[in-house]
Amino acid sequence: MFQITKKDNNAKRGTFTTVHGTIQTPVFMNVGTTAAIKGAVSTMDLKEIKTQVELSNTYHLHVRPGDEVVKKLGGLHKFMVWDRPILTDSGGFQVFSLSGLRKIKEEGVYFQSHIDGRKIFMGPEESMQIQSNLASTIAMAFDECPPHPATRQYMQDSVDRTTRWLLRCKDKMKELNTLDDTINKSQMLFGINQGGTFEDIRIEHAKRISELELDGYALGGLAVGESHSEMYRIIEETVPYLPKDKPVYLMGVGTPSNILEAVDRGVDFFDCVYPTRNGRHGHAYTDHGKMNLLNAKYELDDRPIEEGCGCPACRNYSRAYIRHLLKAKEMLGLRLMVLHNLYFYNHMMEEIREAIEQGRYQSYKAAKLNGFEAGE
Repeated sequence: MFQITKKDNNAKRGTFTTVHGTIQTPVFMNVGTTAAIKGAVSTMDLKEIKTQVELSNTYHLHVRPGDEVVKKLGGLHKFMVWDRPILTDSGGFQVFSLSGLRKIKEEGVYFQSHIDGRKIFMGPEESMQIQSNLASTIAMAFDECPPHPATRQYMQDSVDRTTRWLLRCKDKMKELNTLDDTINKSQMLFGINQGGTFEDIRIEHAKRISELELDGYALGGLAVGESHSEMYRIIEETVPYLPKDKPVYLMGVGTPSNILEAVDRGVDFFDCVYPTRNGRHGHAYTDHGKMNLLNAKYELDDRPIEEGCGCPACRNYSRAYIRHLLKAKEMLGLRLMVLHNLYFYNHMMEEIREAIEQGRYQSYKAAKLNGFEAGE
């Protein structure tokens, strides 16, 4: 399923074959939490801006419209009209982000819905069932994303429980993929490595889950408050202990600089809400750093957001016009900003893949980082 076609030091160029198409790696997955990219971006738009993988949220789709509803409508691909790969997270991150609304037990997690307060229980089996109903290409194992900082004892107990949950996830998915009414009987399972910033816990956990021969492996529990240097250190220390023939996914990361550094340390998959969230707040990613279109200096600027950019916004509209839309709170402004930022990320991944193929990743990375630091 995963074939590495070229290496440049630790940076890898590869292909990951799935039932919904082949993913060219390294890849950035565009985040559509509730089966839609925030900012009025359609799945047709996603194809135009070179999206390979869409990512949706298990917990949020379970709350509404309900995973059973999605199953009755033919699964997530049919529901949102997307024929390329979809990755669904497990709901584990909501154990972290909704900490005021949940209780963690050995059997799973008891939630209160952030929408209407109703009680929800989700454990490994329930997460796998929901993701099977959604019929995503790749399902993530149910885990706990521990807070940062956490004590060593808390972290070890949490990681041990996550390992036990992973075994239950694997058994449940194996069962679900044999059922007659399962939509995607080729659904894949990625396990998640945890351990915070404790190197030895991370490494031991990586060794344990590597024995399970899963379809891929993720690094979770990073970008939750630790420094960038700590994150890079943990990636460097942990990735060598994950299987060489399976893709590595760094969950929830990150900035363009984070991605460049993580690729250099052997990461293949990424996702993050930054490009969409920042776009909706008027911030555009460019090769010269991040720019705030709300600044007064762009009021009469008739240039595109970035010269030479092939996104729909830059091909057609000026900074001045997009700034006006944002100031006037017109939806089109948000849409154009999100399209630009996602295109920027997807195009950067194309450049990364090309640089690795040509054996010049180090020089490409250095030039890209220098551009980001130089600013406009």
